[in-house]
Amino acid sequence: MFNLARGFRITDCSYTRLFSCRASDCSANRTILEQFRNHIHKFVNISDREFADIIGYFQVQTLKKKENILLEGQICKAQYFVLQGILRKFFINEKGGEQTTEFAIENWWMTETFSYLNQAPTEFYIQAVENTQVLILYRDAHDKMLEAHPAMEKYFRYIYQKAYAAAQMRIKFQYEHSREELYHFFRRSQPEFLQRVPQYLIASYLGFTPEYLSEIRRKSIS
Repeated sequence: MFNLARGFRITDCSYTRLFSCRASDCSANRTILEQFRNHIHKFVNISDREFADIIGYFQVQTLKKKENILLEGQICKAQYFVLQGILRKFFINEKGGEQTTEFAIENWWMTETFSYLNQAPTEFYIQAVENTQVLILYRDAHDKMLEAHPAMEKYFRYIYQKAYAAAQMRIKFQYEHSREELYHFFRRSQPEFLQRVPQYLIASYLGFTPEYLSEIRRKSIS
């Protein structure tokens, strides 16, 4: 994990230091941070100078496939923005199985909200589905950043509203549609995502066994 030094210009090669990368990789890492800046600009307008200061409140971490960034029993102290890769959130159910409740792909945020807000031990895990790079925003840094940059409070308000709306629609779909219909909707709306995530995790997210998912897929092919 590396601290993103504050005060750099978007155009300089301090990316080499920030990401501990070779000079040949510097442009790639610059592109990654510009990706985050462009994401912010979808919701609020900030200057390059403001972004250079804002990014200083974050840390960057690279996770290997199946590496956990949060474990059951820990207190969630940060929010995570996915630069590259996929995160998933899951808990261990009463039968000892992993129940996936959420995924986050590039340009999506993830946290464990109850633990984060209440600073209480979590019952969840957050894990990398594939090799993943994330920006980490800790609670204290988050508060300081919002105080220094009020535009980011507006940004996060939009993010939380979108997350709440998405959760509400997922609950509605679960009540209105059969499990098979849920899978086919997921397949139509997120075809590239389905190619990246193991089928047993898709089954866990949709609430059925891998065997049942295989049966649904066979039906759709025949």
